[in-house]
Amino acid sequence: MGYLDDLELFPRLRDASSKSWSSYVEHAFVAQLANGTLPEASFRHYLGQDYLFLIHFARAYALAAYKADNLAEIRDAAAGMSAIVDTEMALHVDYCAGWGLTEAEMEALPEASANMAYTRYVLEKGAQGDLLDLYVALAPCVIGYGEIGARLAGAPATVREGNPYLSWIEMYGGEEYQDVARAHGTALDRLWRTRAGEARLRMLEKTFEQASRLEADFWQMGLDAA
Repeated sequence: MGYLDDLELFPRLRDASSKSWSSYVEHAFVAQLANGTLPEASFRHYLGQDYLFLIHFARAYALAAYKADNLAEIRDAAAGMSAIVDTEMALHVDYCAGWGLTEAEMEALPEASANMAYTRYVLEKGAQGDLLDLYVALAPCVIGYGEIGARLAGAPATVREGNPYLSWIEMYGGEEYQDVARAHGTALDRLWRTRAGEARLRMLEKTFEQASRLEADFWQMGLDAA
C-alpha cells in the first residue's frame, strides 16, 4: 500500500485520525481473520450485512453522479455503481453461497444498527455536502479494505494452511482490489485540488474520523454476533 503514501489528501486524513484508523484496520475482527480463529457465526453475520451494505454503496455512487460537475465525474460515478451492481454483487452472492447464505435470505435480513449508522452517514454527508465530502466518507471502506487486505496478504504471521478466511484476504489483497483503492485515492486528490483548500481540511478530517469509527463498529457488529 505504499502508493497511498504518495497521495496528497489520504495520508493527511489518515494521520489526523490515527487512533480511530488503527482501531478500524487493526480491529480484533481483522486479527481473527488473519489467524483463522474468527467464529463462523461472526463471519456469516458480517457477510449478510455486507450484502445490504453494498446496496447502499451503490446508492452512494448514484448520488455521486448527481453531485458531479462534469461528464468525467459522472462517468467515474457510473463506473463505481456498475462495478457494484453488475460485478461485485454477483461475486458476493457466489461467495456467500459457500457459507450457506442465499441471496433471498440476505435480502430479507434485518439491517443491523452498525450497518445503518455507517451507510446513512455516508449518504447524509453526500447529500449535505459535495462530491469531495461523499468520497471522503467512502474512503475508510474503499481504501481501508485495500490496506487491510494488502497487509494481511503480505504478513508472514497470517495463517494460510486451513484458514477459512484466506480467500477473503486474497480478494482484498489482490491487484484487482488494490487498483480500486488506488483509484479512490487518486479521485480524492483530484477533488481536493479542484474543490477544496486548507480551509476545508478540518471538516474533511472530521468526516474521515467519524467514518473510520463507524467502520470499526461494523467489525464489532460481526464479533458480537458470535
